[in-house]
Amino acid sequence: MFSVIFPGQGSQIVGMGKEFFDKHEIVKRLFKEADETLDFSLSKVILEGPKDELDLTINTQPAIFLISYSIFEVMKEDFNINLNEAKYFAGHSLGEYSALSCAGYLNFNKTIKILRARGDAMQNSMPKGEGGMLAVLGIKIEDLEKILHENQNNFEVQVANDNSDGQIVLSGKTKDLQTLSEFLKDNKIKNIKLPVSAPFHSNLMSKATKVMRRELEKINFTQSKNILISNVTADEILNINDLKSLLISQIEKRVRWRESVLNMINKGVSQFIEIGPGKVLSGLVKRINRDVKISSINSQSDIKSLNI
Repeated sequence: MFSVIFPGQGSQIVGMGKEFFDKHEIVKRLFKEADETLDFSLSKVILEGPKDELDLTINTQPAIFLISYSIFEVMKEDFNINLNEAKYFAGHSLGEYSALSCAGYLNFNKTIKILRARGDAMQNSMPKGEGGMLAVLGIKIEDLEKILHENQNNFEVQVANDNSDGQIVLSGKTKDLQTLSEFLKDNKIKNIKLPVSAPFHSNLMSKATKVMRRELEKINFTQSKNILISNVTADEILNINDLKSLLISQIEKRVRWRESVLNMINKGVSQFIEIGPGKVLSGLVKRINRDVKISSINSQSDIKSLNI
């Protein structure tokens, strides 16, 4: 059994998807539709840059979705690969929107519009420079949570992404992250400040939550037979009526990626197919379980060599 997984922010590069754009009419149509839907040339930013513009959260989120969705459609339409036979669809943060759209819960236009709104809301959730994110390496989640609990009077920081054993991302105010970073270094725990503009997946994103609640209330999801795994619960979303509340919660709650992958494996998944730019999720899955099969789909040759 296999699961289809979709990457989140950080996987973007200028020129991503160009091979598919050049060779597949369906991708040209999707890029054109994206530009018309957003009334903005997202395709130009993706294919030509500049990088600074692509890296703006308001552009990154719809851009990564557009590439993931385009590759998914190419596999289905031009290579006749039926990914709807997947046991689960899952994505990391914004990748969850790629998953729910490719799984048939929300059409392309509505998804790209809501991701533009989500990116804008998250980018502007607090003044630039006041909050950020810190990756902590080589430590188990239980040990890190113990450190945070024991030092809660010294710094207020939340777990944003539980990515894999030995890779956890924290969110908080810049000054708190700096204090924590120095504490971790003193204790020989490696950590890296991430180049992001806001403290995603923390309660500092409450302004973005309000915007997304308003945006998601306008949307009606379509029932699909495909099963999604939620970032918030790390488990199956069994009721379509739970989708909105989970996507709203996702803005401030941690991404339980490690638990999601383990849960899928425990339920019989032995292969993961990552669709979209980069190989970040494939690397994380490998760290979580070395025995499962992992395929990253970034090019035509990747599709041709895929064995399901």
